[in-house]
Amino acid sequence: MAYRNFEDIMDDPSVQPITDDLVLPFQIEASRLRGRMVKLGPALDEILTRHAYPEPVARFLAETMTLAMLLSSMLKYDGIFTLQTKGDGPVRLMVADITSVGDIRAYAQFDEEALAKAADDVAIAPAPALLGKGHIAFTVDQGPNTERYQGIVELYGKTLADCVQHYFRQSEQIDTGLTVSVDQETLPDGSKGAWRAGGIMIQRLPQDATEKVLGSGDEDAWRRAMVLLSSTTGDELLDPDLPLRDLLFRLFHEDGVRVWQPKALRFGCRCSRERVSDMLSRLPRDEVQSLKIDDGRVEVVCQFCSTAYHFDDADLDRVYGTAE
Repeated sequence: MAYRNFEDIMDDPSVQPITDDLVLPFQIEASRLRGRMVKLGPALDEILTRHAYPEPVARFLAETMTLAMLLSSMLKYDGIFTLQTKGDGPVRLMVADITSVGDIRAYAQFDEEALAKAADDVAIAPAPALLGKGHIAFTVDQGPNTERYQGIVELYGKTLADCVQHYFRQSEQIDTGLTVSVDQETLPDGSKGAWRAGGIMIQRLPQDATEKVLGSGDEDAWRRAMVLLSSTTGDELLDPDLPLRDLLFRLFHEDGVRVWQPKALRFGCRCSRERVSDMLSRLPRDEVQSLKIDDGRVEVVCQFCSTAYHFDDADLDRVYGTAE
């Protein structure tokens, strides 16, 4: 559903209560620039608290998830969108994926010793300090019998948002403006609370011949949108009491904004005992035996949600079809 003005969306009871874990699509009417706003709260915190990530890794993975939400919401797909970074730095791998129905999950692999050595450089340029040299990849997988789309570009920029903008400049040739904020709440006693994140992305799509004649999406409008985007503060993006529609009104009400129905997001992992059993059945049983822990059971832990699946010898007989 599209809303032509803010009065419409504020009067819609299905929209008004939503303040967290959502993506809000919009279009700036004066310049026909399209954008997305995202705010992550409980879903983000649940994902991060399932792992004992050091603070820099948790913060960087939260940024990865926020960017994945923004990027995936720009596409029409029925399946899984994945944002992945791979490099030779302390954080060797980060993966965030989101299904077309809004289930999100993510994980990171890192070297703790190398991470400690890079601590002084993280505040200056987090992307090269944590990721090193490598690439960022975007993948859309719509299941069997479909062609998988993938875009890859080298990591380039001080922040992960810079790397994404570099991708659009080099590979898609689409002007893209981004701002992302991530932080952990500070509780009254000074301790750290829940993780939160927010972001805005605006894109100027290539013009056809008619649009060029009409002058839509001109340079002045683009520069104005980028100035307004840069005025957004981290506190605004992270404020749980500031709905995204209100922030959008603060920024672009003079230019007119068309807002679409928000999309709800939630933590959702696709692992299951059945899937783990299928994975084990594809491995030699001798190799699987090496996964046994002290109690004699094989243990397989999901990288995304940290759920542990256990298989005793009788379970393995059933996996390999040798049970009597």
